[in-house]
Amino acid sequence: MASLLSPHVAEQAILAEKLNQVVISEDVLSSSPPSTASEHDSTTSTSPSTEPLAEDDILPPKAAIPQQIPSYPKSRLTLVDRFIDQPRELRVAVIGGGLSGILAGIMLPAKVPNIKLTIYEKNHDFGGTWLENVYPGVRCDIPSHVYQATFAPKTDWTDQFAPGAEILSYWKSLAEKYSVYQYAQFHHRVTNLTWSPAESVWQLSITNTQTNTTFTTKADFVITSIGRFNAWKLPDYPGISSYRGTLRHASHWNSDFDTTGKRVAVIGNGASGIQLVANLQKTVDHLDHYARNKTWIAASWAGDERTLEPQPYTDAQKDLFSSDPDAYLQFRKNLEDKYWRRFSSFFRGTKENLELREKFTEIMRQRLAKKPELLEQLVPDFSPNCRRLTPGPGYLEAISEDNVSYITTKIKRFTETGIETVDGVHREVDAIFCATGANSDMRPPFPILNGEGVDLGDLWDPEKVEVGKEFVPNSGTGGRVKSYGFPFTYLGLASPEFPNLLFLAGPHGSGASGTVPHAVENQLLYFAKLLRKVSREGIATMSPSQAATEDFVEYSDAFFAKTVLTDGCSSWYNGARPGGRICGIWPGSAGHVTFVRREPRWEDWEYTYLGEKENGDRVNRYAWYFGSGWTEGEATEGSDMTNYLKREAHPAYNGEGGEQPGFDIKDLHESWWELPGRS
Repeated sequence: MASLLSPHVAEQAILAEKLNQVVISEDVLSSSPPSTASEHDSTTSTSPSTEPLAEDDILPPKAAIPQQIPSYPKSRLTLVDRFIDQPRELRVAVIGGGLSGILAGIMLPAKVPNIKLTIYEKNHDFGGTWLENVYPGVRCDIPSHVYQATFAPKTDWTDQFAPGAEILSYWKSLAEKYSVYQYAQFHHRVTNLTWSPAESVWQLSITNTQTNTTFTTKADFVITSIGRFNAWKLPDYPGISSYRGTLRHASHWNSDFDTTGKRVAVIGNGASGIQLVANLQKTVDHLDHYARNKTWIAASWAGDERTLEPQPYTDAQKDLFSSDPDAYLQFRKNLEDKYWRRFSSFFRGTKENLELREKFTEIMRQRLAKKPELLEQLVPDFSPNCRRLTPGPGYLEAISEDNVSYITTKIKRFTETGIETVDGVHREVDAIFCATGANSDMRPPFPILNGEGVDLGDLWDPEKVEVGKEFVPNSGTGGRVKSYGFPFTYLGLASPEFPNLLFLAGPHGSGASGTVPHAVENQLLYFAKLLRKVSREGIATMSPSQAATEDFVEYSDAFFAKTVLTDGCSSWYNGARPGGRICGIWPGSAGHVTFVRREPRWEDWEYTYLGEKENGDRVNRYAWYFGSGWTEGEATEGSDMTNYLKREAHPAYNGEGGEQPGFDIKDLHESWWELPGRS
């Protein structure tokens, strides 16, 4: 029998041989599988032509091959000529090349076959906040060995709390190691996203900041990875444009400006303001520190004490980490474990939170010994953790020095030479540094228009909420309001009526505990599953349902009401609006969000399928997905159709006479990439 016949054709040929038949019908010949193609081949396969059988391969006829009986149901469906495991190409645009964008460039190509990925970054390189922030003293307040990818440990961190330049170098090294640069388009600022219902694609307007030219491109999916604190802005104080000295935002630092011996002002007492004050105080002539909000200055995040001075690892420690993987793993696990254990301190009235209040108050009292009168101006009425904790090493000591004025009076205006407060006091300075943060409402910095022309930013804008028409989940108001007034999202991943748009490390991006890198990796795992589903099942669009999204908001409201996050402080958790909805973090612990995002609830999503008409005419959801009924492995000669049989299952590897441990039954048949004929 001819060796190139498909399995089905070969089976019929054997039957024909038994019946001494000569002719193989055209119906049988047409049942051969589609042509084999790699999962990364974007073309649609077509059935190969079947060559006529040689005379010596067939026998004289005795009877015709049995045909389909006339009474069998006729189908209107024409099968699509493709393998079920042959995904279509997906054009995926990631906006932003910070930590999250880099991880997307590492994980998505590995986990989503046939993805065509592009990362648009407005800056000249990867790095995000660590590329842009170069002010004196910039560093991470989380230990270096915690603030790294789970799969790519760096054993030679120089300091327990790495400076910004070393963090930037680490993340850029991952982009190089995993070839993420091939996907990057630097100096490309996205200025507009518009959904095309006719094509089921996003149209991206992009400006090349080097040539100042704008072009349009298309993507099947868009993932925003723009960061929480990326769109910095100067405050809008009256007269700010008239100031003639050096004026800078902390995120737009001028490294050429020497502050030595200068009179300077620092506005803001968030993380960057605290670091700036602590590092500038020693070199400037005088520093005016404008701080309207009270804040807790923590000793540490999870018991890992920080100092203003470097805290370097010794050569012996670094040698141990690099030479003994087991010792380093245990060190890393012990260090990172603490960041998963502090969740109870976020709940109002708990022993852990009350203890934090007492502990931080005493620490602040001790560190303000030179100016004890400042304690009352600093200790907040709200509980610790209402705002993100800031360790602030050296900060309290700095504002206690004679060359620092701690000013809580409201700023009235800028003048040509300095700042005037509402009490009429004018203070002249050579430079003003605004550590006033960035947009904290999480609205995208560019228009995102859905098929109805509605801008996502408008829907999230608290200033556009109509009086008397405020949104209340599951009350019938959803979908009809002019603005929700907060980031209205399903699990922090997507929004209804905005198909194929995903948010990475945005609203509800991570839990109050755990680590940022792990949270981003876990979210990308969800997105990889979603994109694989789309590319293999003939799905044109996906968007979360209004009902599922309102249920999530309703749950979030109930959860956060029990926490100190709703004490009434202003923070990026609540969009800098005391009493505003908490959208900055997940409504639950880090372990909780990991559990939720590990197994997607596909029933919460709404779908359209390839080939559906704009008028809503439906198509068979299985037509493209099931294809011709074949897998590529079955049609590929030499493929391993029994790759599910493992050596590790042998008794010698399963604890019965061998020393090597066997595989865990929990992992049996779980690998998404390993199917018969494909591995």
